[in-house]
Amino acid sequence: MSNFNPKRETVMNMPRTLSASAIALFLASGVGTAFAASPAALARAHIRDVAQGKVDALVAQYGTEPVLEWVGGPLNGRYRGTHAIRGVWAKFAKANAPLKAKVTHVQTAANPAGATVTADVRFTGKATIPVRYVLTYRSGKLVNEIWQIDPHMARSAGY
Repeated sequence: MSNFNPKRETVMNMPRTLSASAIALFLASGVGTAFAASPAALARAHIRDVAQGKVDALVAQYGTEPVLEWVGGPLNGRYRGTHAIRGVWAKFAKANAPLKAKVTHVQTAANPAGATVTADVRFTGKATIPVRYVLTYRSGKLVNEIWQIDPHMARSAGY
């Protein structure tokens, strides 16, 4: 004789089913996206990983078919795709990391299609590397990046 009671089994499984349904509804509603990092926070994390030479962490931040425009300096060029971008960050990290990064003048422009963050960054370590940084995010992933060496920023003491 079995101890199976269909009413009892249904009641016992109800909290588990309700929990799964509630989570699915929460995620589908878009409310959960409020907990995602802001574009400025994503940019600061990216800059931190550049300074620390964390190549794997950097590459994980890119979306599909990303482009890095490196303007000026020994790595000057256009890098397309994560494989090419991984190579340039590996070279940069090997030659420079670890660095300190001072981030100023952060500005964000965003709409439902994506966000662009601009910042002035002064990397210091073996050398000082002044950069005007422009990062474009779509769906929380970095898709376009401009690393502009800015000699004027190196000479100026501030604004």
